[in-house]
Amino acid sequence: MSRRRAAEKRPVPSDPLYGDQNVTKFVSCLMRHGKRAVAEKIVYDALSRAEGRAGVAAIDAFRGALDNVRPGVEVRSRRVGGATYQVPMEVRAERAQALAIRWLIAAARSRSEKTMVDRLANEMLDAMNNRGAAVKKREDTHRMAEANRAFSHYRW
Repeated sequence: MSRRRAAEKRPVPSDPLYGDQNVTKFVSCLMRHGKRAVAEKIVYDALSRAEGRAGVAAIDAFRGALDNVRPGVEVRSRRVGGATYQVPMEVRAERAQALAIRWLIAAARSRSEKTMVDRLANEMLDAMNNRGAAVKKREDTHRMAEANRAFSHYRW
């Protein structure tokens, strides 16, 4: 990390199919070994399957799933006088978005369906309906922050 100045945020291009930057970020996070075409195909097929099963537009299903997974608070370690405290803090919007994408992909990868398209589509549907592993991760994070609320005066 540079000490001179903050790094510039590069603009993320909109997705060609849905015109949404979050879909581009999702594809980039899902991508492995630089194979963007494979990742795009997986995401687009999963979105179309989710659209067929949910009965709503694909982009609305995607946004609904991300909104339900996005955390509001998290705990961060803070060292005070030799002791480490888990201090609850609000999550910035950009970080909340990144965490939601990361958790959704991780939950989809850990599912037991046969193809990644099925895993991702079913995890999005579960997240849209406020259930599934990604939503559980968000609830666990909120629960941990609630349990450590006594240390909130250590916020910096």
